[in-house]
Amino acid sequence: MIHPLSDVQSNKIGHDTRIWQFSVVLKNAVIGSNCNVCAHTLIENDVVIGNNVTIKSGVYIWDGLRIEDDVFIGPCAAFTNDKRPRSKQYQEVYLTTTIRKGASIGANATILPGVTLGKYCMVGAGAVVTKDVPDNAVVIGNPAKVVRILDR
Repeated sequence: MIHPLSDVQSNKIGHDTRIWQFSVVLKNAVIGSNCNVCAHTLIENDVVIGNNVTIKSGVYIWDGLRIEDDVFIGPCAAFTNDKRPRSKQYQEVYLTTTIRKGASIGANATILPGVTLGKYCMVGAGAVVTKDVPDNAVVIGNPAKVVRILDR
C-alpha cells in the first residue's frame, strides 16, 4: 500500500510494505517486505531497509544507512551521515551507519554517522549515540552510555 499523497520513486519495495502520506522515497532506495513507513518521512537513495521494519513519523533516512530486519525507529529519531557538515559541500561517499536486526530506537534519539547499533539493542528516547552500541545493550543519555544488557 502506497498512499497517493506520498512521492515514491523506487520500485524496489517488498510485498505488504505500507508507505503513508507525505513520505518521500528516492529511486534507488531498497525497502523490504512487511515494513511500515509512517507519514512525514524521507528515505534517500543509498539506503537499504530489511523486512518487518517500522519507521515512525518525522524520521529521515539519509544516504549510507543500512537497516536490518525487525528494527523499530521511533518518532523523530534523527540520523546524520556527515561528521563535518558544511553548506553546499557534499561528500562523495557517506559514512555507513548500520542498525542490526531487532534493534529499537526511541523517540528523538540522535544517531551520529558511522556507528553500528548491535542486534536487539535499545536506544532510549532522546539519547545521543556517538559510538557503536553492543548487541542487547540498553543505552541512554548524552552521550549514550550502556546501562544494562538485555537477556535474550
